[in-house]
Amino acid sequence: MNTYYFNTKDIVKNIDKLSCGDRVYLSGEIYTARDAAHKRFFELLEDNRPLPFQIKNSVIYYAGPTPTPKNLPIGSCGPTTSSRMDPYTPRLYDLGLKCTIGKGNRAKYVVDSIKKNKGVYLCAIGGAGALIAQSVIQCEVIAFEDLGCESVKKLVVNDFPLIVGIDSFGNSLFAK
Repeated sequence: MNTYYFNTKDIVKNIDKLSCGDRVYLSGEIYTARDAAHKRFFELLEDNRPLPFQIKNSVIYYAGPTPTPKNLPIGSCGPTTSSRMDPYTPRLYDLGLKCTIGKGNRAKYVVDSIKKNKGVYLCAIGGAGALIAQSVIQCEVIAFEDLGCESVKKLVVNDFPLIVGIDSFGNSLFAK
């Protein structure tokens, strides 16, 4: 297993180098989105309206950060269970999404979509939201503010610690 330090733009160029179980320290822009936000993404797509951010080559982190304490960029922001987003995920990968971050196994049809679209699924450590928050240097709500913690946020992260859960060849950490 290897360890990589990637900017979000570089991970797109290097996805085929990543193998299931590799460690990745990710820096750059990522977007938070959970169940309610994904539902709204699909409403926008059905109405032929743009998503709140450029989906092509982007990274979505399945998280709903807690309220931001004074003098910090974000509250605790651990991963949520990824399987809840499985019904939405293949279409987003088909639209150019390159990376999702969460916790837990994914459905076979999601693994197939990741492989088909040369994407990757990275796993964050569940229960370590306060630790993960230390990697966040900037947070901005960019859509669906009425959803509170489930609003879509643009995060700027530095050395966010992750593990490759499903690589672009369809190998899954959960299948081993």
